[in-house]
Amino acid sequence: MQGEGARAAPRIAPGGRAEIGVLNDAIVTLIGIPAGGRANVFTTLARHRKLFRRWLRFAAALMPGGRLSRADTELVILRVAHNAGCAYEWEHHRRLGRLAGLSEGEIDRVREGPDADGWGPRQRALLAAADELHAERDLSDERWAELSRHLGERELIEFLMLVGHYEMLAMTLNALRVQPDAPGRAPRLI
Repeated sequence: MQGEGARAAPRIAPGGRAEIGVLNDAIVTLIGIPAGGRANVFTTLARHRKLFRRWLRFAAALMPGGRLSRADTELVILRVAHNAGCAYEWEHHRRLGRLAGLSEGEIDRVREGPDADGWGPRQRALLAAADELHAERDLSDERWAELSRHLGERELIEFLMLVGHYEMLAMTLNALRVQPDAPGRAPRLI
């Protein structure tokens, strides 16, 4: 995992009310209530006021509002974070993965990939498809057939959008060098 960006100074610092606006400040505060504080991902992205609100609606439709189970969603996001070398995304979703029912062993095993011992067929298919999308930006017919045995049509579309969204977010967080949140803080969204 790269993590270098997480240690370097942020390229765009998280914003306060003056930088993100009253509406975004209220949104960030509301999102932070269950998490115990304001997350840097939100206070940084909210500096682009209009885009932030549009992005948040899309992100929430995938997680937590998607059709995939929370455990499957977190498994996929963790694999994307690992593949993209995004320490911020990894730490955020490590905590959210535990809340979704993933064990510490499962979370640690995500780094080993789909061939690690202990995964069921569905988990292997999700992880392998996330890896192939990361490497190829497409899925082979064989991988699609394997994934289709576990997901319906709408879930397949959602899976592709989930991987693509978190790849984009990881790239953005790495390039902006968004700093880790204080220990114990993790938003319920994204």
